[in-house]
Order: sequence, then C-alpha cells, then structure tokens
Amino acid sequence: MRAFGFLSFGHYGGSPAQGGLDARQMLHDAIDIAVGADELGVNGAYFRVHHFATQSAAPMPLLSAIAARTRRIEVGTGVIDMRYENPLHLAEEAAALDLIADGRLALGVSRGSPEPAERGWEAFGYTGSTDPRGADLAREKFDLFLQAVRGEGMARAAERPYGAPVRPGQDLRIEPHSPDLVRRLWWGAGSRETAEWTGRQGLNLMSSTLLTEATGARFGDLQAEQIARFRTAFRAAGHTHAPRVSVSRSVFPIVTAQDRRLFGLRPGETSDQIGIIDGHRSTFGRTYAGEPDQLVEQLRDDAAVMSADTLMLTIPSQAGVDLNLRILESFAQHVAPELGWRPNTAGPVVGDPVA
Repeated sequence: MRAFGFLSFGHYGGSPAQGGLDARQMLHDAIDIAVGADELGVNGAYFRVHHFATQSAAPMPLLSAIAARTRRIEVGTGVIDMRYENPLHLAEEAAALDLIADGRLALGVSRGSPEPAERGWEAFGYTGSTDPRGADLAREKFDLFLQAVRGEGMARAAERPYGAPVRPGQDLRIEPHSPDLVRRLWWGAGSRETAEWTGRQGLNLMSSTLLTEATGARFGDLQAEQIARFRTAFRAAGHTHAPRVSVSRSVFPIVTAQDRRLFGLRPGETSDQIGIIDGHRSTFGRTYAGEPDQLVEQLRDDAAVMSADTLMLTIPSQAGVDLNLRILESFAQHVAPELGWRPNTAGPVVGDPVA
C-alpha cells in the first residue's frame, strides 16, 4: 500500500431532528469532505453508486464538482452499475469528467451489486437480459463502452454531414475524447474468476468490499489470491503497462476518548463474516478499529492491503464533514506512513509492474 482514499456510500434520509441528512446536504458534505481530504494529502475520493435507494447515484455531477474544486486528489466510483447505463452516453460523460479533472479520474464499473428494485435496470429501459442478475447485459454494455473510450468509430457520417467537418460516410468516434482514459478504467471484481477476466482485459482491479466466495481462508488472504491471479492473467495476456489495484476496508484509528466511544468494537466485529449474496456464499471483510500501533500491525498482516497500491477507507459519510475528516487525518498522521503511504503531493499513484 502506498496510497489511500475514502469510499463513501452517500447515505441520506432519516429525521433531520435526529441528525438525518437530505440528498442536498449529503452531496454538499461529499464535496466538502473531498476538498478537505485533498488538503490532507489523501490520494482518492471514491463514491458508491446505487439506484432506487437513499444513497449516492448519478456520480458524474458530483465528481465534476469535486474535480473543479480540488487540485490533486483522484476522483472516482466504486462502482458504476453497467446494467443501468447507456454505454455511449457514459463514454461521453467519462471523457468530459477526465478532462475537467486533468486525468485524475478512476472510473470503477462492473455488473453492480444487488439493488432494492427487482430487475431495476429494466425501469431504465434496458431489457433483454436472460440472466436474473443482469450480468450478460452488463458485460455486453461494457464491451461497447470500452470501444467508445478507445476512440473507435461508433457511428457513420451522413451523406451530407451537418455541423461537423467530416467526410460523408466517415467513421465517427464519441466526443469529447480523452486519449488516456482507457488506462483509468477499473473493473469491480468479487471473485477470483472475475479478477482473471479483468486482467485479460488490461483493466485496473477494484477488489470488492465482499467476495462471492468462501473457502475458509481469511478475507485478506482470499483477496490477495484474487490479486495474484489478476496480475498473472494481465501478464499472460501480453499487457505491458503497470495496472492499479485497490481494496477497501473499514478502518477507525482510536486516538482520543471520543474515538473510543464512537468506534470501539463490540464482540464479533473483529473477524470476517460469512453470508449469502445473490445466491453465493460470500465473505465480508472485518472492521479494523484500534490504537494506531495496533492498526499498523493488523493491516501489515492483511495480505491484500499490502498487495494493493491503494486502500479505500469506507467512511460513515452521514456523520458529517468534521468527523470524517478527523478519521482521515488520524489515519494519515498515525497509520498510513508506517504502511508506505505517499501523500498526493508526491504525484499521481502508479501501479505495480507485472513483468
């Protein structure tokens, strides 16, 4: 690990009298957390995307606002659900955002996680999936999205092209085009098989907050195996650039009495959890909370954290700007330097060579 960022689910709702946020306040808080994190040297600001829920959705306006108000922090998603997307429109938006951010985009996409709506993507107008989870639809859309991001022709010019200096019949790419955006695409993988597929595509790997596998191995060890398989597949496919890899964890440094009251763990919260997601027996990572020296020791023992270049800290975004910035500042001051962290002032994060 040499970089860390925050991963926000963007929860809102509940009674304002009891500290609940409305959507407007959630979005403004997200911008302020990202601006403060940029000033702290944090490397990334990432947001989950969920539909039909009181959580983050429509990430492009939010990320554009953050990119316009920050200088160094990477902005991204973890992840956009391709089942709900028009791939060409997403390619346009992603390119525009990457240009606004001066190449600071880390766009995570995947099939997506379970949603509140039954086949909710069909309400968005996307039908035809034969998979109850919509995985076939997501992969098909991603293939088209990837072609568009690469600048391949997506349409043909009319016989009398109007409003553009192009030849009749010429192949037309999506505009705007960001030439290096393809190197900033991540696939959210929840299994070893999907990690291998990601490597073959030459994408970056965003290892999920849960794995749809349960072998009896510790979450960190299972995830480290996933990362190793990704890198092996990446190399075997002939890709030569250095791919990025991220993992996410809930980590709460306890440096004050208030921290202990807020983040002290109860029995059963210090180990991995096993559950059923989408019909798969799945492994959920543990929460880390403790004094800085304890966290350093525990995170060094987490094979996946030490295998990845970037650690995403899941934050309680609904708890407000000040508390979340304090969590990030405590991690930056007392934990991250011992794990190899380099702040965003040191330049963009780079991946590990696989050759």
